[in-house]
Amino acid sequence: MHTIDLDIAHEPLYLCCLEDWSAEMAEAGAHKARWYARMKEQGLRVKLAVDDDGAVAGMIQYLPIEASFVQGSGLYHILCTWVHGHRAGVGPRQGHGLGAMLLQAAEDEARTLGAKGMSAWGLTIPVWMRARWYRRHGYRPAERDGISLLLWKAFEPEAQAPRWIKAVRAPERAPGQVKVTAFVNGWCPAQAITYERARRAAAEIGEPVVFEGIDTGDRETFLAWGISDGLYINGRPVRTGPPPSYEQLLARLAREARRLR
Repeated sequence: MHTIDLDIAHEPLYLCCLEDWSAEMAEAGAHKARWYARMKEQGLRVKLAVDDDGAVAGMIQYLPIEASFVQGSGLYHILCTWVHGHRAGVGPRQGHGLGAMLLQAAEDEARTLGAKGMSAWGLTIPVWMRARWYRRHGYRPAERDGISLLLWKAFEPEAQAPRWIKAVRAPERAPGQVKVTAFVNGWCPAQAITYERARRAAAEIGEPVVFEGIDTGDRETFLAWGISDGLYINGRPVRTGPPPSYEQLLARLAREARRLR
């Protein structure tokens, strides 16, 4: 295995997070493609783990922290480190050091780009993006928000720890309507799937359900809310990890609509 920089030939695979075999990815729409077009001009970097036959088994994506969904200066922020773990596609490749190889390659490049350190985020529960994996590779906790942990590694003595950007306001209810508000940044297809499912479900029911989509790939919009990705129904947050099914969202919106009658 070795790492390569993302090239044009591999862009379609990157945009679906290496899950080109997944029918669910088709539901994500073009959000990540639009996000990628913007962010590659702002310093986004992507590396792929490729085997000797050319199969891609992992990826890491990172960008200057000033363009990310966390607060900091002089660092590069890792959006995700992902090694293929599904039976479909190239098959499971986890547990063989590919993540560590990708992380090292990203850190080495960030140093050459002048970064004072690297930050990342992970979950404190044993699912995807485990925080303890980064801790094993020398990352220290910076700040916790529920089950999400912000971590970092300093390259220079003057490096400063990152901080979460917290929500500054939430969507409001709309009298006489079922209001669906969906935030989408674009970097994560799973969150884009939630956005698109909610949009479709709202459209299928129609009045009194109304849909409001907010693109937080625009940083000013993101900072105005402090919410990168999320789904709210009548001002209440909906769990989006993993993405709720279209049927679940449709049933919930139908119940909310019946309550108004």
